[in-house]
Amino acid sequence: MDARNVVIHPVVSEKSYALIAEGKYTFRVDSRAHKTQLARAVEEIFDVDVAAVRTSQVRAKPKRRNLQTGKTRAWKKAVVQLAAGERIELFEGAETA
Repeated sequence: MDARNVVIHPVVSEKSYALIAEGKYTFRVDSRAHKTQLARAVEEIFDVDVAAVRTSQVRAKPKRRNLQTGKTRAWKKAVVQLAAGERIELFEGAETA
């Protein structure tokens, strides 16, 4: 898989921005990708060294609009920890805002 197809987009939440101080960055990733592919993709895209990758499946949530019922999509999340001293500049501006 191509690196741009493995990492879909960063996750924007309070928890994900709190983890940036610890050198951990959160991404929505392809559900078929494994940890080795994720580490290589982040290293290739952002030119950093990855120390660890943790993944989790985000379950679909039930939703209802009037009489229509359904679910949101399930997706895969990866928390990537970078080596000491490494940073992704793309996130740094949003951290202080």
